[in-house]
Amino acid sequence: MEHIRTPKVENVRLLDRSSGQRKASTGTLYLSATHTIFVENNPETRKETWVLHSMVSSVERPPTIPAGSQLILHCKDFRVFQILIPHERDCLDIHTSLVRLSRPEKYSELYCLSFNPNVNKEEREESWNFLDLMADYKRMGVPNNLWVATAANSEYRVCDTYPSELFIPKSATPAVIVGSSRFRSRGRFPVLSYFHQDTLAAVCRCSQPLSGFSGRCQEDEMMLLAIMKSNPGSDYIYVVDTRPKLNAMANRAAGKGYENEDHYTNIKLQFIGVENIHVMRNSQQKIIDVGEMRSPSMTDFLWGLENSGWLKHIKAILDAGVFIARAVADEGISVLVHCSDGWDRTAQACSVASILLDPFYRTIKGFMVLIEKDWVSFGHKFSHRYGHLDGDPKEVSPVIDQFLECVWQLSEQLPCAFEFNERFLITIHTHVYSCQYGTFLGNCQKESRDMRFRERSHSVWPQLWKDRAEYTNPLYKADLSQSQGVLRPNTTPYCFKMWKGLYNHMEKLTPPRQSPADFLCAVREESQQLEKELTNHQERIAALTGKPITWEKIEVPRRRMISHLRQRHCGPDPPSTYTNPFASPASVNGDAHSSEPVSQKAQTKDATLTLSLGLYSHPKSHNPDDFSTCSDLESGVADLSSRSSSSGENGKDPYIDEAAFTTA
Repeated sequence: MEHIRTPKVENVRLLDRSSGQRKASTGTLYLSATHTIFVENNPETRKETWVLHSMVSSVERPPTIPAGSQLILHCKDFRVFQILIPHERDCLDIHTSLVRLSRPEKYSELYCLSFNPNVNKEEREESWNFLDLMADYKRMGVPNNLWVATAANSEYRVCDTYPSELFIPKSATPAVIVGSSRFRSRGRFPVLSYFHQDTLAAVCRCSQPLSGFSGRCQEDEMMLLAIMKSNPGSDYIYVVDTRPKLNAMANRAAGKGYENEDHYTNIKLQFIGVENIHVMRNSQQKIIDVGEMRSPSMTDFLWGLENSGWLKHIKAILDAGVFIARAVADEGISVLVHCSDGWDRTAQACSVASILLDPFYRTIKGFMVLIEKDWVSFGHKFSHRYGHLDGDPKEVSPVIDQFLECVWQLSEQLPCAFEFNERFLITIHTHVYSCQYGTFLGNCQKESRDMRFRERSHSVWPQLWKDRAEYTNPLYKADLSQSQGVLRPNTTPYCFKMWKGLYNHMEKLTPPRQSPADFLCAVREESQQLEKELTNHQERIAALTGKPITWEKIEVPRRRMISHLRQRHCGPDPPSTYTNPFASPASVNGDAHSSEPVSQKAQTKDATLTLSLGLYSHPKSHNPDDFSTCSDLESGVADLSSRSSSSGENGKDPYIDEAAFTTA
């Protein structure tokens, strides 16, 4: 509270661009220790807008206009708020306070340490045990006669950024572990990430070797040999270096680099070409600018999308996951994945490959386990990458944003394969940045333990599980062929889309249009209610007549209907709208007492579901067993040689709309 100069300012005007608001609302602005709160003056609505300080990425002060002084709040979930304050002194005080409050300097200032939901100490401690990573390894069939647990890193003695519990090849001795760790950047030696029970192939992860131009390490070579021997069906392993080869070669001058195939005779080296965190940070800023365009021309939109390079990067990460999944599932070859330090691009590639390989990770609970395992447990620099504390801005980069978008791209292409919906991914994205829970704090397991986050904060996973009804995909069926086995997505450029639900808040209508997923959820709920009422009526009739009621089953030719709709559909993809992850899901109130016959209701239900399935289908789908469609083309957006000078903004700052603050 000592950083708040002016806790309350009246007659403030607020424009929330992320809600499609055209005219500013007048009300009172409050500053608390954790939130900026705006309360409308309208006595009928008294609408409140809460903005968490930790979600504010920047606070701008545009030039003063005749109506007053302005502030523009850019949020980490890509919302934009424009505030008009009558007096310049108040505006200066609010600006100074918000800049300091949105940039905490130590962990004790974070929201999670003051956030206190209505749970007792025992419930909080239990929430941290909601996910059991050892149970997930057991589900994979580990430990076994090939892979065993090691106590080498207990108390984080060998690698302080790894978890204390690790799995290694059975033949790897303690001397091999220690020697390999000393030869790897940050001590992150090769360990097991995923084990495929059908082929006995494994996905392992590590960091780059400290090889330089000619260095070698016998223990590290023995470790990679042990990984190969842990898969009886192959005589070599793939080493996937997720970096561009030029970047890896440049690191050799600093004494690092990549594996020399002359020294590691049992490997095949594969470079993927995922760019570093600095390229990704700049690319995301450009895609944010595209999403914040108001009424752009087609040329400006396409030019901005292509210039950002964002979809090219998403494709590169997906290509890495596809390569690993193909090696493990189709070839039965184990894969060792690394980048520079093994906690950014390595986490992306391993987790995308796991999503493709294992249906469990495509469920709500499984997706939580995957993030906890490959990101939280294996050490991802959450505090640095997502700006939780005021530090070096060059350390900030949207690494997990890209992973979540890869999963979204997969769900758009394979809509029946995932138990969760878009809202689930956006909610996780919000919590990564919000610091409301302690799950995504710290840079590794050891740091979280030293900061006692388990004792001082709460885990996000039980809350997400409690609200899972909001995050369920109505198209998901666990027994469908698309939900089982290995996913084989098409990664040709035309299959990639801009994630409007996350980045484009400028074109939202009020009230928002209902998404197809919400509509299907409402149809399903209504159908369940009708079936329940039908069962009750059957029981009552049977009780009155003393005879059981039998109903004739009506078969609806759904397969033929789906085929017919697929042939006729040639329009655009169904619209998708962003929903606030903290808001309750939209619903459609069905008439449970409709006089429409039950059979007709069932046909209507099937037709609605069939239509939705048809909308997501592509008449010219690729062969699911053909990986040749994963081309090396970089982007699905046409290369524009020149940018049109026509723009809807006429050169004005797209955030400043003086007309919005004029009196109606």
